[in-house]
Amino acid sequence: MNTSELLAKYDIPAPRYTSYPTVPYWSADPTPDQWTAELQKVFQNNPQTPWSMYIHIPFCESLCTFCGCNTFITQNHANEASYTDVLHKEWATYLAKIPQLATAPIRQLHLGGGTPTFFSPDSLRRLLRPLMDQLTMENGRFEGSIEVGPRVTTREHLVALRELGFQRLSMGVQDFNPEVQRLINRIQPFEMTRDLTLAAREVGFESVNYDLIFGLPAQTEESFTQTIDTTIALRPDRIALYSFAFVPWVKKAHRLFTKNDLPKGAEKRALYELSREKLIDAGYVELGLDHFSLPDDSLNTAFNEDRMHRNFMGYTDERTDVMLGLGVSSISEAPTCFHQNEKGINEYKQRTLAGEIPTLRGHLLTDEDQRQREQILQFMTQQRVTLRDTAQADDARAYLSELRDDGLVEIDGLEMRMTERGRPFLRNAAIALDMRLRNNKPDTQVFSQAV
Repeated sequence: MNTSELLAKYDIPAPRYTSYPTVPYWSADPTPDQWTAELQKVFQNNPQTPWSMYIHIPFCESLCTFCGCNTFITQNHANEASYTDVLHKEWATYLAKIPQLATAPIRQLHLGGGTPTFFSPDSLRRLLRPLMDQLTMENGRFEGSIEVGPRVTTREHLVALRELGFQRLSMGVQDFNPEVQRLINRIQPFEMTRDLTLAAREVGFESVNYDLIFGLPAQTEESFTQTIDTTIALRPDRIALYSFAFVPWVKKAHRLFTKNDLPKGAEKRALYELSREKLIDAGYVELGLDHFSLPDDSLNTAFNEDRMHRNFMGYTDERTDVMLGLGVSSISEAPTCFHQNEKGINEYKQRTLAGEIPTLRGHLLTDEDQRQREQILQFMTQQRVTLRDTAQADDARAYLSELRDDGLVEIDGLEMRMTERGRPFLRNAAIALDMRLRNNKPDTQVFSQAV
């Protein structure tokens, strides 16, 4: 069976496995007290547990029609001060309940959005300095990363972030083609991305990541080849090459497209394959799902040493078992619990200012959930996994019989691994480990297409 036939055969809805259980299968919602109790257990067992923080800044000045994030579209920059006050209140509430957060070492601090650089440089300082003054960093260092929008990010933003200790930038690029940019409502000339990349390096950022998306309207092999060639010329340290997750049942903006407007099937996957070939030829290394890095980047080092980690922030080069999410819709995790804040900004603000943990939903993991999460995490980061026993190995062989016959997956003893040919089908194979999905298939489509 040739590649086009395989892509058509296995292009089914499948999770991306940034968590397990996946969000549609969260069922045992914790109360705010249950969530904080699970978080407290971690630090009671080990007061020096390393942890990470994620801060969600939802604001954007305009709507990009491809976006699947929780955003709030506004040009009212008075939101910067009021939202900062709410974030500080949320942090104070957590700190009162779990004072060890101030003394346990923080390893990673990530700002995502939305567009975090919607905030002015001074607003970022006002947000971050009071938080960072209450955090403990080993040897004064942490991994600070932020998502930036080149259309609103200035050199002054970069200087402020470096002053605060941030070392990594992730730039939303998506596509350099002007027609694709017009259709997704994100006009971002090449020079804007180039100049911000150069400025980031000049002020001392250690790593620059580009987010690219294949499968957008009007993309062709010729046009996307030009985008990849331009990317290679600018030489970012990391590249996230995402498949456009078309989910119009979740995101209203996606209803501006139809499936007929988008490259699909073999046509869509060809955009990835030509990009992959060009990036590898240019010296990049393929890591995990949809990610590439230069060989000397710390993410590749972590991959080679089996330390690469995956969570709601994506792939990281260091594992922490606690991630505390602040801000509207932010997701947190502990070894035994997931937690998500209110998704509506007004509800989030009201509850937080009232001194509550603004819980919307979450999931208390069973012992079996925890075992399966570890296996799926290993598989999504290393493309191989150690199965628990012969019963699970026999089950995986039976479930993956077609992928095995097609040469995409191998099971040798208790090891299940992807073949080189099977790399595009990682999400399909991971379903073998996902008993919640296998035992309760959704009646409607809740996941994006696998390939």
